[in-house]
Amino acid sequence: MNAGAAPLRLGVLGLGRAFTLMLPTFSRDPRVRLVAAFDPRASATEAFAREFAGRACRSPEEVCADPQVEWVYVATPHQLRVDHVRLAAAHGKHVLVEKPMALGLDDCSRMMDACARAGTRLLVGHSHSFNAPVLQARRMVEGGRFGAVRAIHAMNFTDFLYRPRRPEELDTARGGGVVFSQAAHQVDVVRLLGGGLVDSVFARTGRWDPARPTEGAYSALLSFRSGAFASLSYNGHGYYDSDAQMDGIGEMGRPKPPGAHQQTRRKLREATDEAEEARLKAERNFGGSAWVPDAGSPPTAFQHFGPVLVCCDAGDLRLTPFGVEVHDQEGVRMEALPVPAVPRSEVIDELWAVAREGRVPLHDGAWSRATVEVCLAILESGRGGGNIILRHQAELPPGAIPTPP
Repeated sequence: MNAGAAPLRLGVLGLGRAFTLMLPTFSRDPRVRLVAAFDPRASATEAFAREFAGRACRSPEEVCADPQVEWVYVATPHQLRVDHVRLAAAHGKHVLVEKPMALGLDDCSRMMDACARAGTRLLVGHSHSFNAPVLQARRMVEGGRFGAVRAIHAMNFTDFLYRPRRPEELDTARGGGVVFSQAAHQVDVVRLLGGGLVDSVFARTGRWDPARPTEGAYSALLSFRSGAFASLSYNGHGYYDSDAQMDGIGEMGRPKPPGAHQQTRRKLREATDEAEEARLKAERNFGGSAWVPDAGSPPTAFQHFGPVLVCCDAGDLRLTPFGVEVHDQEGVRMEALPVPAVPRSEVIDELWAVAREGRVPLHDGAWSRATVEVCLAILESGRGGGNIILRHQAELPPGAIPTPP
């Protein structure tokens, strides 16, 4: 943190799962201070007031109107984010909004327009394209040593669909399913590695469990304007766990016990109906009875979103939880990166650079709207729409990838 620069004062809308996963970052990074929050669960706002000596607010408006709040972190359910971003902008607040930024392109544009009119900044995250190994691989591509990117292959097999869900999380029309929640990560990663400009998408989606009536899987072929292509596969019905290909490190950057997917299914059987399942989800989040506070121990590896391989003219780059594994004519070697003491510190790196150093964000509204466009194309193509041509893509700006600290 620059000497004399004050921490960023964050107000929070939504203390659910997204906030719970970002909490170790917010609470341990000195560049951020949590000052106010709203959530419909009283247990969550009361816990917020105790933990952070912050203001427990009774409405989103109260958070956005608080003069102590500098940035608003919008982590409410997908379908509410457009209204909450516009509300924050109307109060002159800068916004960090969770992915996906919205469920439609028009809503994305409304969010961007609201912030532009208000003269406030808009940053979208967390997505796994913030992860240091992803940024490092892109820097290696831009360095020119490996030539042009020709193909990117990404896959992830998880238990996503069998974790406790609210009813709308199993309803695609309300932002449910793996395409909005999970493809938003995977698409952002491959777009960053490929330069951003996707021309077309061809996809197939899977709704394989009538009891979970939304997309639980997809495979997609993305064609880039450069001539490169990316193949993406995701299976949230997975019995197989692709973290086995990531040295046994789970998505959150810590060793993962075997049999985790089977354990998830067993726990779900404890829910007798929709209300009980929603309650189980709420109780494991911040302020809930099953919430486990962060122990404060440093992560052992970087967070990730499954195996990713970047194929270039003069070498292949495999992203790992510890850095980038290079395969070229000289052999195989690991270009390791130091794991930071604060998980997801890369998000605060970009937030700080935008807020305190005046830099243009990589994960801005235009970039993130382009990711939403790809996600919508996966859904449209998966319904039998064929090859979907894209019209709202955003190029990776020159110099957008920061140099390591």
